[in-house]
Amino acid sequence: MPAERTPAALPVAAARRRRLRADRARQLADLLRHQILTGAFPRGVLPLEDALAADHHASRNTVRQALDLLRGEGLVERQPGVGTVVVGEKYPHGLDRLQGLAETLREHGRVTNEVRNLGPVRAPGPVAHRLGLPDGADVLCVERLRRLDGLPLSLDLSYLLMDVGGELLGCDLENTDVFRLLEELTGGPLGHADITLEAVNADAHAAAVLQAPRGAALLMLERLTHLPCGRPVDLEFIRFRGDRITMSGVLRRSP
Repeated sequence: MPAERTPAALPVAAARRRRLRADRARQLADLLRHQILTGAFPRGVLPLEDALAADHHASRNTVRQALDLLRGEGLVERQPGVGTVVVGEKYPHGLDRLQGLAETLREHGRVTNEVRNLGPVRAPGPVAHRLGLPDGADVLCVERLRRLDGLPLSLDLSYLLMDVGGELLGCDLENTDVFRLLEELTGGPLGHADITLEAVNADAHAAAVLQAPRGAALLMLERLTHLPCGRPVDLEFIRFRGDRITMSGVLRRSP
């Protein structure tokens, strides 16, 4: 015969049930998010809650909590008489090819750049080190707000070698990727890039420029691009709106 629960144990058991339900809701939200972003619901309408519960072997309460999470992310909303519909969109950014943003998103719209800052500056110590320059050397500093069909997508800060990047001062930076311009100037393709991806909170400046809530999570891509000879040429710090971009790539395990 099972032991009778004491009054003190009841709140603990209830809290554990809530935690388990929240865990399952998060896991279900992850599955639904992937389906949404990969176009699994072509009409933009999710199945009814009962169908989602049956498909994912979950309770209706878990389904509701999962949909609440996705609503909070701005991906779906509830429409009376219709159901849960997809209202948000994230754009894919590949991590396994070295491309500019306009190249990456060419199938999704037109990328334009608002040049917010452009000119030579004395390289901060860490920048000079990463670019293989002596302390006190000048670099070209470029800050751009990048939009996809008018929608703010990223805030890019780039430091470029002056002997190469200096020629960008007379180029069309509003409508052309820096990568393409660098290849035109150097007469050949770029080589490789070292990248780091992390989440950062939006500071007041980035939040205002990207029209995002202050403190919102941004995806920051740090990228050091090299010429084919191995010489570093371009150090970038790119802040993406995390609710408008998704990063993907193919990783292969070496033998």
